[in-house]
Amino acid sequence: MEFETFKTAVLWTDYLIWFMVAIIVFFMLSLRKSPQNSEKWKAVFSTKLGMSTFIIILAYVGVALLDSIHFRKALPPVEGQTSTQVYYSNDVNSVLDLMLGEMGDNNERTYSAPFSLKSWNKENIKQSDGTTVRDYPELKHAGAHLEEGDGQAADILMQSLLALAKGLALALALIAVHRLWLKRRGTLNDLPWSTAWITFAIIIAFMTWLISLGNLYHVLGTDQAGNDTLYESLKGIRTGVLIGSLATIITLPFAIVFGISAGYFKGWVDDAVQYIYTTLSSIPSILLIAALVLLFQVWVDNNPGYFEVGLEKADGKFLALCFILGITSWASLCRLLRAETLKLSQLDYVQAAHAFGVSHLQILWKHILPNLSHIIMITFVLDFSGMVLAEAVLAYIGIGVDPAMASWGNMINLASTELSREPSIWWNLSGAFFLMFTLVLAVNLFSDLVNDAFNPKTRLETA
Repeated sequence: MEFETFKTAVLWTDYLIWFMVAIIVFFMLSLRKSPQNSEKWKAVFSTKLGMSTFIIILAYVGVALLDSIHFRKALPPVEGQTSTQVYYSNDVNSVLDLMLGEMGDNNERTYSAPFSLKSWNKENIKQSDGTTVRDYPELKHAGAHLEEGDGQAADILMQSLLALAKGLALALALIAVHRLWLKRRGTLNDLPWSTAWITFAIIIAFMTWLISLGNLYHVLGTDQAGNDTLYESLKGIRTGVLIGSLATIITLPFAIVFGISAGYFKGWVDDAVQYIYTTLSSIPSILLIAALVLLFQVWVDNNPGYFEVGLEKADGKFLALCFILGITSWASLCRLLRAETLKLSQLDYVQAAHAFGVSHLQILWKHILPNLSHIIMITFVLDFSGMVLAEAVLAYIGIGVDPAMASWGNMINLASTELSREPSIWWNLSGAFFLMFTLVLAVNLFSDLVNDAFNPKTRLETA
């Protein structure tokens, strides 16, 4: 579908992330039909920690969704061109790029420190009188709005106060609308909404500050190629959220089908499943993942016609990496489900269902699977953070996300050599580390609350 100014560009991962969000929304709406599950989730969100971490996770998902609406800008017509055909750029942008303004385009020549107005490396600078001196050259974009004689510190302070005021005003307006909606529904006091509102206001104010200052200065400096580190860090959110959720979701069908089948049918089915996951577990995971990634890379190199732009090729490699991580990581959950199914299949109500002639499919669907839902849910939340960290490890050994796609793993990998410099360049690691740390910490804290609410053993010990 073509427009005069842009052309939509939909990647496979765009379809998948929106599909996952639709499934999660459908799942949350279906909880109303099960009062028991509804009460368990209410116990999670009734704590201040649960509400706060959930808002943080939603913020990451929101940024990932904004970065999953892609388009290509129309190129200006060539001088003397007579045809009306519109040509589009090979660079793929997203809605997040529009919100970040010119942050992604304000590239410098090489390294620069956070909020610095000069380059990190000395260069030969030619003076107006023809002489050459070796000094730190001024940056092209950072502080370009400053007039001669303006103080940088005073400008940063003024711009920060203005940005924080705008962010808080926007947050308070949205909170007022939400509070009015809750009051009309009569659910204002059901959950600790004040904690959610405070967390939401802090996130909005902080993001507004980052975007405002990021278009005036390099808040986290620049890397060796002159790219803005803050921009690369924010663009890496989509990659982290996708690899954590997609790879984990791919593991579930294998683990659920094989684990429940082995524990319920026993016999040769159990032997076959045990042989498969024992063999899979005996192969070093890094070697197996590396081999599969390299095989896919060979296929991509031999079939370049399948990809119109470079980002589509990087997206294909990323999707393959998620699938490879998924099909090589289901053994642990499969073991847990097999052991639990062996126990559940011997319980009285399952034996009574057999005596009444209930089919195996109905027993599995109505009696076995519902009693395994807490294990599946807890494992999903825990494995999410593990997959996010795995991407950083894979990037370090050179089989991670394609360099054309921003990711925290690639940033950490490139920063590993920069820390050994004297003086060290630390800021390229800071953005990826902070965002990854916040996401993994929020997910782990939230998973602990989910475990407390859904794990029967935990609830029994608490009682």
